[in-house]
Amino acid sequence: MLRLAAASLAGTAIEFYDFFVYGTAAALVLGPLFFPTFSPVAGTLAAFATFGVGFVARPLGSVLFGHIGDRHGRRPVLVASLLLTGASTVAVGCVPTYDTIGVAAPLMLLVLRFLQGLGLGGEWGGAVLLTVEHAPAERRGLWSSFPQVGPALGFLLANGVVLGLSATLSDAEFAAWGWRVPFWAAGVLALVGLWLRSSLAESPRFLEIDDPARVPLAEVVHDHWRLLLLTAGGLSIGYAIFYAVTTWSLAYATERLGVSRSVMLTCIMGAVVVKGSLTPLMALLGDRYGRRPLCLIGCAAAALWIFPMVALLATGAPLPMFLGFVGAMLAFVTMFAVIAAYLPELYEPRVRCTGAAVGYNLGGVLGGALTPIVATALAEQGGRVPWGVAAYLTTIALLSLGCFALLPETRPVRVAAAEATAG
Repeated sequence: MLRLAAASLAGTAIEFYDFFVYGTAAALVLGPLFFPTFSPVAGTLAAFATFGVGFVARPLGSVLFGHIGDRHGRRPVLVASLLLTGASTVAVGCVPTYDTIGVAAPLMLLVLRFLQGLGLGGEWGGAVLLTVEHAPAERRGLWSSFPQVGPALGFLLANGVVLGLSATLSDAEFAAWGWRVPFWAAGVLALVGLWLRSSLAESPRFLEIDDPARVPLAEVVHDHWRLLLLTAGGLSIGYAIFYAVTTWSLAYATERLGVSRSVMLTCIMGAVVVKGSLTPLMALLGDRYGRRPLCLIGCAAAALWIFPMVALLATGAPLPMFLGFVGAMLAFVTMFAVIAAYLPELYEPRVRCTGAAVGYNLGGVLGGALTPIVATALAEQGGRVPWGVAAYLTTIALLSLGCFALLPETRPVRVAAAEATAG
């Protein structure tokens, strides 16, 4: 289990590195490089729009790779998704800017970002299910938290590379070529990930399935549509919080408040370290007390903390901003530490890869794709403290709270008994 979990963690870290490095670049440099005819705010909005395309592609990727996972096994998904995400990320670093090839530059950026999202849409389902379906029922939360730590590591790696480049290069050098280096590094990371995953065994639960679904998506939509909508709605606040902190606040503070890139990246990365460190602990609590209670607590905490977080961000001072981000990440990790166990347990094994992955990535569209765009537009209309952003995020938190309240509990003992009966 330790070797399997470590390989899943490394793979998700690499794929989320690819995804997050684009978000950081969109907040810092892609606007003026690929949309130079726009105003600074409009350029940032356009860059965030290409960022959002990746989220739109993720549910499509979860359908494509979920079909493969439910029909042919979880393991092939891990290899194919890693190859697609890695290749498209390296290609982003090779795209000429608007000044070189004109409108073709942002169009190429859109296509490659779509392919990035397509690959990542398959990654989560494959990595999580391979871990969950190997794990003992009473410790599914703990073992499935390993791939959930991967996004934090990927984010830290992506932002650490950008922070290092920002500290050693001038603004002109960073804009000219420095921003491309993190994208090129994705190729090396993808090769490492493929090596780690080359010897993983197929999921035992998949091998036990005698009647795999012919069209998994059709079964999920027909038989589990309510579950799909509720999980997507419940997860949306987690995505909204994460990308409000890691993407929108980065652009807002550097452009509107005059905070340096290095200060913002350091504050955000510190908060993500707290989030990643606490993921296994929260997952253990999920094994002990159930998944649903932690999701409800996380949503409620988010609703209560968002207004203070926005007020702390508006100070532009490093310590208050860091404290605001830490509080938001604590709410986030309370929910998302248990999601990797919760979502698969909600679906029967024959459609689990599709159902869990589509629900997870639809939440990304609702919360992750729209938040940087909506928050940037709302902040532009307000004063120094963007209360409209706080109201928007609080509304999402309350909606997510309602969705989780309508979902059933999947306590480990109950799940183990049900699977023993089914077996």
